Amino acid sequence: MSESVRAFFDDLAHGGGRMLRQVSGSVRFDLAHPDGVTHWLVSIDQGRITVSQGGTADADTVIGADEALFLRMARGEVKPLPAWLRNDFTADGEFRFVIMLERLFAPPNEARHPRVAAAGPPPTDDREAR
Repeated sequence: MSESVRAFFDDLAHGGGRMLRQVSGSVRFDLAHPDGVTHWLVSIDQGRITVSQGGTADADTVIGADEALFLRMARGEVKPLPAWLRNDFTADGEFRFVIMLERLFAPPNEARHPRVAAAGPPPTDDREAR
């Protein structure tokens, strides 16, 4: 198991629930790597997140993925829903948690808030900035 995966779940448990205030349930991530499979259970209670490692506890949804793909999703390089539609990872259980993955992972690097995108590029000339 990589330290990057551990760091992701540590960060998630310490403040990752701001986008999940209306969510309650659990997701188990079964992450395959060269040494085997690592299990992570993410429990969400109205945005409060707890994370535990190990075991195959029951969960509302079980996500099975390669660790490398998981890290790419966590960094925002791959969007979870299209990856699931391509069968890049498996999901068993409640579909709403597959959709919720978009909130858990970082946005793509080129992502901008809609208001910023609608405002257009910043002024390039001193006259326009006034």
